[in-house]
Amino acid sequence: MEKEINRIKQVLPDVIWDKTIPIQKWKDSVIDKMNQYKAEHYRYVKEGVTLLELALWKAKLGEKEDNCEEGRTKKAKVDVESARRERRVICGADIVIKNVLPFLKLE
Repeated sequence: MEKEINRIKQVLPDVIWDKTIPIQKWKDSVIDKMNQYKAEHYRYVKEGVTLLELALWKAKLGEKEDNCEEGRTKKAKVDVESARRERRVICGADIVIKNVLPFLKLE
């Protein structure tokens, strides 16, 4: 950013008539870079939230498997896929992510 400011400082003294065009170009380049950084930040936040959700789900799966290990031999075989889906819903990721996201937002 400092490099850009120095560049505009060098360009402006040489411009005799209309200084608005170089300033507008510089301003547009700064805004483009800011938008690029915001998009990159959004991608990182999205990836982080996905990893957090998967980690919470995995922890819930491990917790349930530990609790049900003994009872599994006595009970009828449960549909594993539906049990995994149910645990994904009840892992609490929606609550945790809702409380973590305000700290990750770019404002």
